[in-house]
Amino acid sequence: MANYHYDESGVMATYFVVSVLFIILIPSTYSLLSSQAKSRVSGCQCRPCVDQRAWIRKREGGSLLRPKLSKLAIFVAVGWAVFAFLVTRTSSSALNSKIYDPYEILGIAKGLSEKEIKSRFKKLSLKFHPDKVKLAINQTAEDVAAKFVDITKAYKSLTDETIRENYEKYGHPDGRQEMSMGIAIPIQFIEGKNNVWVLGLYALIFGFGLPALVGKWWFGYQKKTKDGVNSTTAATFFLSVKEGWGIDELVGLLGKGFAKELRLTSDSGKELNDVEAKIREGFGEKWRTLADAAGTRKNKDAKRAFILVSAHLLRIPMTNQGLREEQTKILLQSPQVLNSLLNICLSRNWLTPSLAAVQLSAHLTQAVPPPPKTIKESDKDWLKFSQLPDITLDEVEKFKDVHGFDRLIQNLENSKDPRAGDVKKVAQNWGNVQILGSSFKVVGEKVVTPLSFINLIVKLRIPRGSTAEEEPSTPPKDAEKREQEFLVSKKDAEDVSLDNTGKAFAHAPHWPQMKKPSWWVILGDIKANRVVVPPFKVSDVPYTSSDYRMYKMQFQAPPNVGSYTWRIFVVSDTYVGDDTYQDITLKVEDLSTLGEEAQGAEDEISEPEEDSLAGQMAMMRGGSVKKRRAESDDEEDDSDTDGDDEKNDISDSDSD
Repeated sequence: MANYHYDESGVMATYFVVSVLFIILIPSTYSLLSSQAKSRVSGCQCRPCVDQRAWIRKREGGSLLRPKLSKLAIFVAVGWAVFAFLVTRTSSSALNSKIYDPYEILGIAKGLSEKEIKSRFKKLSLKFHPDKVKLAINQTAEDVAAKFVDITKAYKSLTDETIRENYEKYGHPDGRQEMSMGIAIPIQFIEGKNNVWVLGLYALIFGFGLPALVGKWWFGYQKKTKDGVNSTTAATFFLSVKEGWGIDELVGLLGKGFAKELRLTSDSGKELNDVEAKIREGFGEKWRTLADAAGTRKNKDAKRAFILVSAHLLRIPMTNQGLREEQTKILLQSPQVLNSLLNICLSRNWLTPSLAAVQLSAHLTQAVPPPPKTIKESDKDWLKFSQLPDITLDEVEKFKDVHGFDRLIQNLENSKDPRAGDVKKVAQNWGNVQILGSSFKVVGEKVVTPLSFINLIVKLRIPRGSTAEEEPSTPPKDAEKREQEFLVSKKDAEDVSLDNTGKAFAHAPHWPQMKKPSWWVILGDIKANRVVVPPFKVSDVPYTSSDYRMYKMQFQAPPNVGSYTWRIFVVSDTYVGDDTYQDITLKVEDLSTLGEEAQGAEDEISEPEEDSLAGQMAMMRGGSVKKRRAESDDEEDDSDTDGDDEKNDISDSDSD
């Protein structure tokens, strides 16, 4: 039977708590430091962006008198404080775990006779008897008496024949002992007078606390979709969005979604009315379309959210602190809401609203209102100019005849405009992504057959400081080898040095959070207005004029033979007007209808050489391999010789 004893001093329990705290605090601290290091990543160096980042840090960190700490930061700070207190307390506490050993007290070895033990006791008695010991400087009479008592107790234990035998055989005065276990629980928890409190604590934790926590998690999980938005918001999007909707309609729908997503309660009706009047003037004829999509006539909360979103797009300042905080909450929640809206559009394979959902994210990031639907491709430069530092939406009209950042900077410098320096800083790192090439590839095959697994490879780059398209400097042979290596790899993005990628924060002086630039690659059929396959998101596109980075997406080929003309869209969710596209044709062929040369080429690719490692592995599995040319020639010669011999044999038999 096991013999249990409890930690009366609580030291063992403290060791347990310290160990658990250490295990939890290490990853929590690492996560906190990683998030702080991420916030120190460099970004756009124009004056508006520098001021905006300072405001963001102040808003997230609070003031000196009223610091704003995250839950993780508070937990880590309190946890390390408790850890330090428990470690200090434990280090100064004595753990009484030493086993009583009379041999050690008398300073003798086991196996001595009783006479030798008595002789040793007499010597120690003469040395440590209280009446004969002269007290040292740091020694008291009580210490000397306690020492003499221990010596006497050890002597009496070892002069008893039974006790001495038990000590020598079993190390215990009572003989053989059962297993003893120490439990790291203070004795107060198992004392009879505290049973009611201990049971009450267990009932509170496991009877009420744990079920409440699980219920809160479960019902909260049921109310949220996988995108992190309320189910009612997703249902509103699903029922409201239409196949031909663009950015204008989605702006209104966004306001309707936020009416169910956030509780907006600040008391500022007069200012809302003033802002609404400015929005009517700013949107002009679009106002009615946007307001109808938002459902402002039926829902006051939808109207409120719509006004706050529209005010941000038109850069109408909010003087009321409550409205500003509500607007910030809406903007910070908008990426999740837009992602849910995008997934709903993709579930129906609608191309136009899917592109609009990504483009709306860029408009919100840069605080730029939706452009007219009749805008020409050649007039899109003014959309880019509206995002430059200190250039207002009204002032953009002056630059409609200017095309390209270089000419705009030249005009500003010629007129000695002080904004030229900041505009130049932004233009040097602008996210003007380019498609250097795209292709459909099937691993191990030269042609695409029905229902085969295709890899769409897209080569992207951002030319630094120039919008001119330059050809990559990689030689064709090296480029083909590089593409094949990436094709057989399991990664979706090619490994490149991050020194020249867009890892810094984007230029976004109106966005309430630091944001890295990213793009969506969407393969669509513009004739049918359909998304061919689910898109993928890319980031860290390299800034270079002499190289590129490859990204890939895998999907299954159509079941029917034919040519499919599609379009690859690369849409930015950070910068407005920097979307690009490239037409691409997928040719699906039936292998049985190809010529012998093409089929032979396929066989040559699929069958490895006999003397290669792949060939050896194929032979072990019983597969077919290509034989070496020399052996094939020898076999042909042998077969020809055998044929001649057979002919000779036949002719001889005929003559006979």
